[in-house]
Amino acid sequence: MKTIKILNLYACLGGNRYKWDEVADNLEITAVELDPEAVRLYKERFPKDEVIVTDAHQYLLDHYKEFDFIWSSPPCPTHSRARYWSSKGGQYKVEYPDLMLYQEIIFLKHFALSNTKWVVENVIPYYEPLIPGYQRGRHLYWTNFVLPNFECRKIKICQGGKELNNLIEFHDYDFRKYKGTQSVSKMARNLVDYEAGKTILETALGIIRKKDEKQTSIFDYL
Repeated sequence: MKTIKILNLYACLGGNRYKWDEVADNLEITAVELDPEAVRLYKERFPKDEVIVTDAHQYLLDHYKEFDFIWSSPPCPTHSRARYWSSKGGQYKVEYPDLMLYQEIIFLKHFALSNTKWVVENVIPYYEPLIPGYQRGRHLYWTNFVLPNFECRKIKICQGGKELNNLIEFHDYDFRKYKGTQSVSKMARNLVDYEAGKTILETALGIIRKKDEKQTSIFDYL
């Protein structure tokens, strides 16, 4: 069976990746993350993955042709509705939206190989998205394949220590292991639901397999 090469950009702690091994056992995963503490924990969770400490945005530009499936989750704070309202209230510094998100969507739409499936994920923004995407739960997804409707698990986001406990249970991961510079609660809130990650990969691989089967049957006929 052909090995499926996957690129997992801005991998963080691997929320989207958690259930991927249940989808297929022929996955070769390359994760890219800049935060060294997140890299340490990612390696602990997924020791078989290759993890590269570098700028994911540049890595995509340099290596997009090498993969069958690409997942990208660019930084979301400057797009977040919660961050927007907090900034208006003076809690955070007002910032321009980071348009790196749309750079990657436009780039993949026009330059990704025809046999490469890709998804870019982010929060639902405080503005009308510049490029329409699929809304599922608290996230938006841009893809080059039709994303199915699926039920998103619900979690009660509340303030205080109970919120982190709820997120630990929801993601099946103890975020208190993280000792880096990022906010633990922010990382936990932004992590993709692993069931959504699993469903999206299943959909993409189903398309890839059908195409491979069709190609094989053509060669058999010849």
